[in-house]
Amino acid sequence: MKGIWCETAVIGGDGGSAAASGVRLEVQDGRIAKVTAGVPPQATDQRLHGVVFPAAANAHSHAFHRILRGRTHAGRGDFWVWREQMYRSAAELTPEKYEKLATAVFAEMVVSGFSSVAEFHYVHHRPGGKPYAEPHAMELALARAAAAAGIRLTLLDTLYLAGGIHSPLSPEQARFGDAGAQGWLERLASLRQVIAETLSPDMISVGAALHSVRAVPEAALKIVARQLPADIPLHIHLSEQPAENLACLESYGVTPAGLLDRHGLLSRRLSVVHATHLSAEDVHLLGEAGVAAVMCPTTEADLADGIGPARSLFDAGAKIALGTDQHANIDPWAEMRALEYGERLGSHQRGRFSPQELLHAATAGASSSMGTPIASAIGPGAVCDLMAVDPDSVRTAGSSPQQLVYSATASDVTDVVIAGQPVASKGTHLRLGSVGSLMAEALKEFSA
Repeated sequence: MKGIWCETAVIGGDGGSAAASGVRLEVQDGRIAKVTAGVPPQATDQRLHGVVFPAAANAHSHAFHRILRGRTHAGRGDFWVWREQMYRSAAELTPEKYEKLATAVFAEMVVSGFSSVAEFHYVHHRPGGKPYAEPHAMELALARAAAAAGIRLTLLDTLYLAGGIHSPLSPEQARFGDAGAQGWLERLASLRQVIAETLSPDMISVGAALHSVRAVPEAALKIVARQLPADIPLHIHLSEQPAENLACLESYGVTPAGLLDRHGLLSRRLSVVHATHLSAEDVHLLGEAGVAAVMCPTTEADLADGIGPARSLFDAGAKIALGTDQHANIDPWAEMRALEYGERLGSHQRGRFSPQELLHAATAGASSSMGTPIASAIGPGAVCDLMAVDPDSVRTAGSSPQQLVYSATASDVTDVVIAGQPVASKGTHLRLGSVGSLMAEALKEFSA
């Protein structure tokens, strides 16, 4: 049994979580077997200095969007203008380029404090839509990238059939598509089998996603509702733009949330991403169903999408999760703060979410949306995924441990442990080296 000694750690108990000093973890098979506070380290223990938290979980990622960071700000525009730039980047992807890029993106997540990611993946085929000779070439490239970075991956294979409601796929979208919902379900089943047979099931799993009600016609929703296996998570982009809501109302007479409810797709296994432009009835439906609302605050700000009703959703019964989406920023602390700051700007009130609630959204809330067993506080039975934060940096000095949410950044993450094993230290990936160099090399292959 391995020992990990933490100078200070946020540990769980009957009364919630609290910071304790001299915390020793006994780790077996990648999980925490025992937690003892107020003790010195043993000679063979791995030692983590600073304040140790559960590692963060990233509930929404499009790895290839990282190409666009710092390259899309030359003029005015909105989501739809940005999307055209994103399509140009998607057109350049090959399995080889994508594996190299995703390895760097996942490594950046790891050194920033993430130990797991839900990759919302829809670039399935060759440009033009023809499948690769290996039909899962793009998916396997992402899986190999996650294995190289040492991150837990939930690969959300995405159904994408239309360019808009009652509109065919555009040429730029052709490689995202499948031969109908039934064809996607068959490809999904095949992918699950291939992943299970070739990679570690403890670290890499397959989930499902519907791109949006824009991209999945109502007839396909009916098929998915009847036939999608019940044991895998399901995600969807929901009400990200007012135009989506308007088109859905005009075509189906209901909002996107109402359309999902019509077909029995609202449930605790569903994660709705963004959920920015919701009616009061939408909030009620989503909360009553207990869905996970995956907020991506830095992306939503970057794309000028708007501020979603996170607190109202939470109060209605939804779980709140956080993701980095297009990776304008890969920093769990920045996402936590942006969630709260968006709420403050919209309500003119501080403390809309407590620091503990924000940490929960970045850990247990996010991991629950992808089936990864990460808790919001360190305790027996949880996977041993940890991040240590320097409490004495120029940013964090003077902060109380449980209010580091408001001062820490990814640059203050000093050590990351996944499944009980050290993976990153002082911003360097222990297996892959300098992530900046890795990223710069990967991005050379894209024109953007």
